[in-house]
Amino acid sequence: MVQWKKILRKSIYELLKGNYELKEENIKFDFTPGPEHGDLALTISFELSKSMKKSPIKIADEISSILKGRLKYVEDVKVENGYINLFLKRNEIFNEELFGTDKMEKIPREKKIIVEHTNINPNKAAHIGHLRNACLGDALVKSLKYMGENVEVQNYIDDTGIQVADVVFGFQEIKKKNLGDLDKIEGKIDYYFWDLYQEVSAVLESSQEFSKRREDVHKKIENASAPEWSLSKEIVRRIVIEHLKTMARIGVHYDLLPFESQVLKRKFWEKAFQLMKEKGVIYLSEKGKNKGCWVIYYEGWDEKEKVIVRSSGTVTYVGKDIAYQLWKFGLLGEDFNYSKFDSPSENHIQTWITSEKQAGNFCPSFGKASKVYNVIDVRQADLQKVLVQSLRALGFEKEADKSIHFSYEMVVLSRKAAKELGFSVSEQKKGFVEVSGRKGIGMKADDLLDKLEEKAMEEIDKRNSDLDPGKRKKIAKEIAQAGLRYFMLKFGRNSVLVFDFDEALNFEGETGPYLQYSFVRIQSILNKLKEAGIGEEEINSFYKDKINLSILNNDEKEILWQIILEGSYFLEALNYSVESLEFSFFCKYIFNLAQKFNNYYHKYSIIHEKDPEIRKIRILILLYIREKFKDAFEILGIPVPEKM
Repeated sequence: MVQWKKILRKSIYELLKGNYELKEENIKFDFTPGPEHGDLALTISFELSKSMKKSPIKIADEISSILKGRLKYVEDVKVENGYINLFLKRNEIFNEELFGTDKMEKIPREKKIIVEHTNINPNKAAHIGHLRNACLGDALVKSLKYMGENVEVQNYIDDTGIQVADVVFGFQEIKKKNLGDLDKIEGKIDYYFWDLYQEVSAVLESSQEFSKRREDVHKKIENASAPEWSLSKEIVRRIVIEHLKTMARIGVHYDLLPFESQVLKRKFWEKAFQLMKEKGVIYLSEKGKNKGCWVIYYEGWDEKEKVIVRSSGTVTYVGKDIAYQLWKFGLLGEDFNYSKFDSPSENHIQTWITSEKQAGNFCPSFGKASKVYNVIDVRQADLQKVLVQSLRALGFEKEADKSIHFSYEMVVLSRKAAKELGFSVSEQKKGFVEVSGRKGIGMKADDLLDKLEEKAMEEIDKRNSDLDPGKRKKIAKEIAQAGLRYFMLKFGRNSVLVFDFDEALNFEGETGPYLQYSFVRIQSILNKLKEAGIGEEEINSFYKDKINLSILNNDEKEILWQIILEGSYFLEALNYSVESLEFSFFCKYIFNLAQKFNNYYHKYSIIHEKDPEIRKIRILILLYIREKFKDAFEILGIPVPEKM
């Protein structure tokens, strides 16, 4: 919250705390329906009415009489239907916003926060759903870092799971190939195994014999038995590199890749298993279809039992996730060995992996978090509840409270987008096309990004055909990234996301490219000012003296006030988005600010304004909005192109 709001909130709290039971954080500011109703509204009377069993209108009248004439920055206080409306001293607020310092105290609330996201099975290429996961997870990471938190980004690699066994089995038994044949694969290796995975899925559905042989392969991988283990390790390594390349295209990077095989090899699961048995969290099922399995009782399932260790002795991914979650909180008393991973980051961001041996003398400290976010789709909600239930049953209440499932709904394709990608939609009865890797209706992430860049390039060629081809290509990539990231964030996370190329890349709608265009427009205005002789030195001198809004006409004053008031909500919008895990709210906020800015500068020119004092105010507002955009782009992962 900006400084003047902090001061105002604290003043209100100090004046009210003797009369009402409340905390400073209960004092929240909201928008009013319009300027005639004031500039900010307090809703505290409605909250107090519940505990006091008193009419909110009466409470509002009492509070109004206490506050009137006693608040800095406030001209008047009026009550309307229980709301306490504050009419602000606009000139003071303008100067606080434009010239104020200490706009944000970056004080971490947590010792360390781990955000685990993306989590692609390393048996095939990333798909469109992984892009939504990565965009949501990365927005959370960037937001928390912006707010001053110490954040560790993890991407769990399930290298011993059944999906890896599928492709190892397929490579050996269907394709009749071995480790040495990996070098002979033409094209992208993650694409090759995407196709093989579909083939294996069809074979397994048709043959019980093949399913048994695949299960044997899975056991050998979990037990690190050659040659299956050696083959799986190399397949996984090569595919993970491709995944990192894909995510780097949208500006997503990771600090640590924990490999599931290391959870097993370091005996994390055995220790977690022992703890769970001692506490009675897990028990051996003696009858029914789960006979011989170690299970956990969970009320969220109809069957009540969730298998943690199969009767064959292999651990389900739920069991491994429990051990991993305990490690993330530093509750196992054990740690991994780590080594550097040759990640293909253009920004040279170092990624580490869990490994057989510790590499080198220096290694960052991983794990031991005080709060953990797991970004996993809504279909995994019950399994995430099992993690929390297990922590509670083991006596780790504090950690259970801070084990957060950041859930989201699936991504589908609009019929138009599906057609553009070559899928048949004639048999689809819905208004969208559901994707399924097993069924062969899969939208590979790189294919989607390629198509976005191709369509962005078409638009750039129309607008800036004189630009160097290399620059046009770079801009197209930046526009594609903005289009994708904003589109993946702007819808409520619990809504099914229907992806459409035209909607994502529209330069005039609620899109990433529209925000980029707004920023590029600011840069263009500043460049024109420089050409007109108003350079950086002169603009810096504007900050020496306060401004006086009385020189503006009433219409311009009102429009600018709405821009400043909207701009002052930046941190509140961000805080709300982080607390609710709804980044659609922050997207809508910054889009509304961009709209207000564009409408203003369409109506009031800077370049052609003759009055130097009016032009000064307009330039200061321009720079104010530019800083808001810069911060928002950092949070949303939107790059700034040279031209649009």
